[in-house]
Amino acid sequence: MWEAIAQKMPDQWVSLAAPAVVFWAGVLLAWAFAEPGWARLTQTADWLTAQSTVVQIIIGLSALTVVGASVIVVRRITTPVLRLMEGYWPTPMEGLTDRRRRRIQDRKTADDKAWQELIGKITKPPAGQEQPGPTARQREELARLERRRRHRPVLDNELLPTRVGNILRAAESRPGHRYGLDAVVAWPRLWLVLPETARTELAAARAGLDAAVAAAIWGTGFLVVALIPGAWWAVPAGVAVAVAATRWWVPARAEVFADLIEAAYDLYRGRLYRQLRWPLPTTPAEEHDHGKALTQYLLRGTDRAHPRFTDHPDL
Repeated sequence: MWEAIAQKMPDQWVSLAAPAVVFWAGVLLAWAFAEPGWARLTQTADWLTAQSTVVQIIIGLSALTVVGASVIVVRRITTPVLRLMEGYWPTPMEGLTDRRRRRIQDRKTADDKAWQELIGKITKPPAGQEQPGPTARQREELARLERRRRHRPVLDNELLPTRVGNILRAAESRPGHRYGLDAVVAWPRLWLVLPETARTELAAARAGLDAAVAAAIWGTGFLVVALIPGAWWAVPAGVAVAVAATRWWVPARAEVFADLIEAAYDLYRGRLYRQLRWPLPTTPAEEHDHGKALTQYLLRGTDRAHPRFTDHPDL
């Protein structure tokens, strides 16, 4: 066990500490340039060289402690920051939340209309003409609309005020619309019956999403470095990282994670039925009712005589 942990620790340390090392290196660089040239850094290096080995070790361990502590702090606030990026904002921001939802709802309506018109052009050519098939431009536009529609919730009342929130909400709500399974209720049970490969992929996708959120946190935190005299460049550097993470990295990682969640329900919901000894639906038409009944059973239980538990021989 200890050998396995020792083999994994360097990789984990590099992945977790790399952003913190870059952050503190930037702080050190700003501090060193607070005086002309490298005078401050040179003086500090000379002083450190003159210290005993014990003092140098203590200073090195203190630096590692600062880096490690900053990593822990960022990891602890990553989930709350992600919730804010999803659009779960406090009550005083209800006005902004409603305005953002209305804007997103208008975009959703416009995309749905454009999609229907484009499908009509592709599938219903003018009378007397053969269907030539979609042009390259139509295929490109259709793919763009399909992607945006797939990463928004189906119902208007499920919309959240941010793009990231709607990407993840769509993945949470779609199993309910398709299969009658409430994702919040069913997910902990489904996770336990997923094969190891699926769990590994999902864990990696979630780690990537968290890393993108952490990048936004590190970038925002770097703005504080501008308080050091002469470190004006910290503002554009921090803003660039925070904006890039918020605008592109986090939504892209959220799409990957959301697609894998949907795929987990598409491929492995049968395992959930079998493990719970719940009768499997035999047609797509009845699956939604079966899923709703299973969700209610998991949520509140039941003392009804139906449905009857089923032993599945493949368990």
